[in-house]
Amino acid sequence: MNLRNKLFTAFLGLIIIPLLVLGLFTFFVTYNSIEKKYSQQAEYSLKAISYSILNAFEELENVTVSGITSSVFTTALMADDPDSQDYIANSKQLKLNATQRSFRNLLYNHPGISFAFLYNMNRETSHVPIFTKENFGALPFSEFKKSHLYEEVIQLNGAPKWVAPYEYPELSGMEPVFSQMRVVKNMETFRKEGILVVQIKRLEFERIFRNLTLPNNLQDTSFLLVNDKGLILFDPKEVNDGKNMSEFLEQQVEYKSEYQSFKSKFDGEESVVSIHKLDGHPWSLVSVTKWDSLSKEVTSFAKWFIVILGLCLVTAIAFNKFFMNRITGTIAVIIRFMRRVEDGDLTARVEEKGEDELLLLSKGFNDLMDRINLLFDQIRNEQRQKTEAHMRLLQAQIKPHFLFNTLESINVLAVQNEGRKVSEMVYRLASILRISIQDKEEITLEEELKYLNSYLEIQKFRFEDVFDYEIDVPKELLSCRILKLTLQPLVENSIQHGFEGIDYKGKIVVKAWSDRGNLIVQVEDNGLGMTSKQLSGFEYMKQEDKNLSQQETSDLKLNQERRGLGIRSVADRIRIQYGEGYGLFICSSQPGGTIIHCILPNYDREERTT
Repeated sequence: MNLRNKLFTAFLGLIIIPLLVLGLFTFFVTYNSIEKKYSQQAEYSLKAISYSILNAFEELENVTVSGITSSVFTTALMADDPDSQDYIANSKQLKLNATQRSFRNLLYNHPGISFAFLYNMNRETSHVPIFTKENFGALPFSEFKKSHLYEEVIQLNGAPKWVAPYEYPELSGMEPVFSQMRVVKNMETFRKEGILVVQIKRLEFERIFRNLTLPNNLQDTSFLLVNDKGLILFDPKEVNDGKNMSEFLEQQVEYKSEYQSFKSKFDGEESVVSIHKLDGHPWSLVSVTKWDSLSKEVTSFAKWFIVILGLCLVTAIAFNKFFMNRITGTIAVIIRFMRRVEDGDLTARVEEKGEDELLLLSKGFNDLMDRINLLFDQIRNEQRQKTEAHMRLLQAQIKPHFLFNTLESINVLAVQNEGRKVSEMVYRLASILRISIQDKEEITLEEELKYLNSYLEIQKFRFEDVFDYEIDVPKELLSCRILKLTLQPLVENSIQHGFEGIDYKGKIVVKAWSDRGNLIVQVEDNGLGMTSKQLSGFEYMKQEDKNLSQQETSDLKLNQERRGLGIRSVADRIRIQYGEGYGLFICSSQPGGTIIHCILPNYDREERTT
């Protein structure tokens, strides 16, 4: 990464990204705290509404208690003509005593009461109207007695029983009104005389919700009164009356006594739903606030934050482009030339321009490259001379070793008067010398195999019954280049040491193939094999152990010279010529024989010359 990008990355990493992380952290913390804070707000609002509703219920309960204690309802139940008790329809009400008239005026003028009548428990009459309303027919007492509401009212023994809209439409009609029912007793005998039914107007509850002052962020809030089965009993907006909460909510809700608040989809929109249980009633107040109305301020903050962050980023890019380019441009050019040098181009030179420190940097780079080239020329000359001397030494170690063994074999045959074999061996030796004295290090694999074949034939003359050999090399690999005198020392090691003292006929197999751009020549024998200690003597570039005694060092060198001089020389020549990735890899076991892989670069004569 160049300096300009580093500076820009540093600006991003130290300023822009921390700002982004801080902004996101603040956004999510605020975003997640909205629900918690609103839940607390909604709880206070629902408690206030609940308090107002319970006060309205209590007020009406006090009114009906006053009527019972003043015997107004008992008098109406004991009247000979029940229909004559209607305050609105019968002008004879003016003849009632002052207490009765005062209470009936209270019922009639009460803003919340819509309708009132009595069921007489001692007569077969349908009901006793206190004051009526149009288009409403009360449920006959005989039908009412079959309802479980009747049993509940009787069991309450004078305490009020409240019925919400839509819970029992046969009793309250289809209007969204709340009904109070309670047993009326004779205050002298405490005998149950009848059941009072009083209905509260919807306007009374609408007034409660209308007078509720909401904060600005709660204006998009809907309040509902539902029963424990999820039936919506009252909706101030008159939109969802009579429906069930399950039609709007995705999740099932249990209307418990504890306050609960959660985020869910309500009627397809993400909302916060809060539920508060009304004390003493099987109803719950529910507030539903759209999430968008709660989070719009945070969303607006997020938008402004993104705009400001974007402006900072644009400013950073502009600064990086117009100011940093002037500073880092020359440095970037020098870095590119340095990379060319890393790739091996030692002729790279930077144009010297400017009048500041960058000019000194360019001159310093060029001067340094001039000195490096001078030193490299000296090192190349010294290394070439050293390599040539080393290669001549290694080759000199192999040639006398092989010639000595071959001449010894010819001498044995001459003593045995094997003239034909001597002639054949001399011919083979001449063929070998013809190749070995060529003034070139590399020959084709085909020439190397001819050399090897001549050597094996010479050895076969002497050790005819000791071993056989097989050479299996594809024709397409015969033109590959290989260092001369590479395979002969490997085969010689198998004959001299691998087949020494065996009681079976040995075999040498020479194979070659190409793998991943390399030429692999394998020499395999079924001889005695080598121990792990002997194999360790062929480890490449092995350092002498300084802790070994002089005698142990002498024995080690003697063993290496006796058994591994040819193999180690071949390995060293390959690694010097081609590099560390090439050489010999030896695998051996006792018994089982030895396998030597010779790894060489795969190229033919034409490729090498180019």
